[in-house]
Amino acid sequence: MNPFYNPAFLIKLAQSYISDINRIWKLDEKQIRKYQDKEFRKIVKYSFNVPLYYNIYKNHNIYPHDIKGLDDLKKLPIITKEDLRANFPDKIIPSNFDKKNSYLISSSGSTGKPLFIYCSIFSAVKRLEGFARILKAYGGNWRKSKALLIIDLTPGSVEYATYVGGGLSFLDKIFSLRNIKYLPIKEKAEILINKINEFQPEFLGSDPNMLRKLAYLKLNGLGNEIKPKHIFSSGMMLDQYTKKYIENAFESTVLDVYSSTEAGPMAFECIKEGYYHINSDFILFEFLDDYDIPVSYNESGNVIITKLYGADTPIIRYNGLEDTAIPIERISTCGLKSEMIKKIEGRITDLIILPNGESISPLTITGIPAKIMEEYNSYKIKQFQIIQNKKSELEILIVIDEKLRNKGISVQNLFKELSKRINEQINRDIEIIVKEKKTLEHDNPSEKFKVFISNI
Repeated sequence: MNPFYNPAFLIKLAQSYISDINRIWKLDEKQIRKYQDKEFRKIVKYSFNVPLYYNIYKNHNIYPHDIKGLDDLKKLPIITKEDLRANFPDKIIPSNFDKKNSYLISSSGSTGKPLFIYCSIFSAVKRLEGFARILKAYGGNWRKSKALLIIDLTPGSVEYATYVGGGLSFLDKIFSLRNIKYLPIKEKAEILINKINEFQPEFLGSDPNMLRKLAYLKLNGLGNEIKPKHIFSSGMMLDQYTKKYIENAFESTVLDVYSSTEAGPMAFECIKEGYYHINSDFILFEFLDDYDIPVSYNESGNVIITKLYGADTPIIRYNGLEDTAIPIERISTCGLKSEMIKKIEGRITDLIILPNGESISPLTITGIPAKIMEEYNSYKIKQFQIIQNKKSELEILIVIDEKLRNKGISVQNLFKELSKRINEQINRDIEIIVKEKKTLEHDNPSEKFKVFISNI
């Protein structure tokens, strides 16, 4: 039976919405911790019905009565992406799990190995609540504000489960949510910008690569009526150049949203501080060093997450995001009481490796093109990409906007300036090679564009 026809489920859904959206505004730090503690106990108890977790915990001599709250979190072993892959399909859910009224969703598989997990309808709605919360944080209202999202609508994607097959399609029957529109990211940007121009959203969201394409078209005379209040970026690393390029084109603020297939919207950029608010009641974050010891505030750590909701595939002490981030003490003045992240540095596998074996985040240098363009008042860099094939060398691939090629700083001097500043920033014995390319687009439009590629 479809749970949307079950009155008990609908009551649970209504109660969840009423309490969830405003929780990180209403509760203080101690109250949020108490809520996390309660939900953590529930999800751990549930996980003992899932063969993957039951077997791993049993091998570590861990039983439900051993976990009384968050103070016992460190007793649980860390779960990897390979653990989920190796136990798919039947061992990542309880034996009585209702597959018919749930969604099998997968990650993009950027490493060539996509990850599959199950998402219940209730979890899909919770992810939607995360979107509604972010909209509220940025001054919007999910039932009134016009929002347009350009997302992956392929069956099997988390966006399909959330916006097409899950909560939004059902809520639309109740509330007539004509103010929210979603378009397929596989559509050509030239077609999308005309649809956006017709809809005239207050809020526009997509991944950085699509937003960059739309920004280019906007700067070249299309979409004159598109004037969003804010733009959401999600799905991949947002570098400072791309951010400023998009903001310049749309004369709007770009705000980054940190989300994942495994856990939905996890954190979002603070509209005042520029740091990130964690959805602390949905997701529990840990920031650990290479020895699994918690790092201090303002130190970089490996991201470990625990999803605090959903009776589907549990995500508990999971390191499969392979991201590094810097936690920071709560300092926001915007009214939100959640935990915070100073900077999301990106995937561990996508760090620049220095000749001495040390590693640094590519975000250390991805902001340099933006700074140069600001100084010279020219946005002739249409797109760029950084590739590392060996420790002693970085390749910087540049696509030049032909309409701006001969305006302002010359391309030759621009390349020299880029090479000089990147060398100064890294301050290591690395050769910087700047090359011009006609395009950096993939033959496969569904493959996500990456600002930094490591082949080491």
